[in-house]
Amino acid sequence: MPAKFVLVGSGLAGGLLAAYLGRRGYDVDLYERRTDPREGNIVGGRSINLAISTRGIHALEQIGIADEALRHAIPMRGRMIHDKSGALHFAAYDVDPRKCINSIGRASLNAAVIEAAQRYPNVRVHFNHKCTDVDLAEAVCHLETETGKVTVRGDAVIGVDGAFSAVRASMQRNIDNFQYDENYLAHGYKELTIPPAPDGSWRMEKNALHIWPRKSFMMIALPNPDGSFTCTLFWEFEGARSFATTKTDDDVRRFFGEEFPDAVPLMPTLLEDFKNNPTGSLVTIRCAPWYYRDRVCLLGDAAHAVVPFYGQGMNAAFEDCVVLDECLGKFPDNRERAFAKYFESRKENADALADLAIGNFIEMRDKTASRTFRAKKKLDHLLEAALPGMYLPLYTMVTFTRIPYAQAARRARLQDRILYTALIVLVLIGILALAVLPGRSQRQ
Repeated sequence: MPAKFVLVGSGLAGGLLAAYLGRRGYDVDLYERRTDPREGNIVGGRSINLAISTRGIHALEQIGIADEALRHAIPMRGRMIHDKSGALHFAAYDVDPRKCINSIGRASLNAAVIEAAQRYPNVRVHFNHKCTDVDLAEAVCHLETETGKVTVRGDAVIGVDGAFSAVRASMQRNIDNFQYDENYLAHGYKELTIPPAPDGSWRMEKNALHIWPRKSFMMIALPNPDGSFTCTLFWEFEGARSFATTKTDDDVRRFFGEEFPDAVPLMPTLLEDFKNNPTGSLVTIRCAPWYYRDRVCLLGDAAHAVVPFYGQGMNAAFEDCVVLDECLGKFPDNRERAFAKYFESRKENADALADLAIGNFIEMRDKTASRTFRAKKKLDHLLEAALPGMYLPLYTMVTFTRIPYAQAARRARLQDRILYTALIVLVLIGILALAVLPGRSQRQ
């Protein structure tokens, strides 16, 4: 008899993991507290589009659905920086113009992974089932439905139920010395919209991620296939200028008119969007361990939620699926060892990504408008072209390779030390040369 896995959460990573486990021949029941996303239900407060790159695409390729899932994705080849004056500056993501990140709809991708899972007869998906507790020792899930309570038993339970995971909460309550840390940014976020032009076209460059960097806050916009852009304002919750102090229509008009004057004419529903859309929080979650014996395991945001500023949350969760699948394949008769190896392989990298994501927030909101920053990016691309395979910018390693996140961060730090040391040496040589030249000219 194949082992039975009970998965909690049929979001992006849950659906993909169900497909991987189904392919490996396990008996899989996937439970989701919400209704079927294929019925047009969008998760409230969460972005309708995401950025998928190399790691996520690789995970989809392994299950054979990359082409299908990316059919309506929009490639973004770089950042389009919007100054307050309305001036635009385009910064390519990579020296190779073919390398891009892809704006993809959450609903369509969620549907694609669920349908991939359901192609296996040993996978069953159940919506409107809310997990309330997990018996860790027995691998039993307690669920609530519209008609009553349900108890489900498996050989193992995997929590793929997001940053506020019910499975992880059960581990916190029942595992001695379970390590848990959550850290919220002082910034929240609000979704806004730039609709398509009357002819259905995009009102801005569609093959770019648009950024309005304003030092302590920013707005971004990602393109959608229907010609619209999903905008996200990242702004402080509290302060003299913040979500807390911007309440009236006049307040909103004044703020956007001062900070994003080129965007305002493109946002006819700005006041309604600002008033009606929720203000979300931005949390980083770290915990350990991610598993309990051979009975329970965590994956994706349930194990390591990160803020969205590197565009890697979904990509990292998809990479979790690949690694866990590989570990189960390597240790088919020892599930606890497979879980332990998966945790060992991913924990350091998840922590590294959490740090990188917060660092990239500072880069996006503070530095992208700086000439010095843009010059450093150009130098990165020059060095990458001149030293292929030897010099790789951090963004390239994170986004366009599958180098482990922690290794990429270490390599980037080493490269920067070498680069800055070389620049200092060149400057010193230049100063010495200038100091020697007057003496030589006098002797001559």
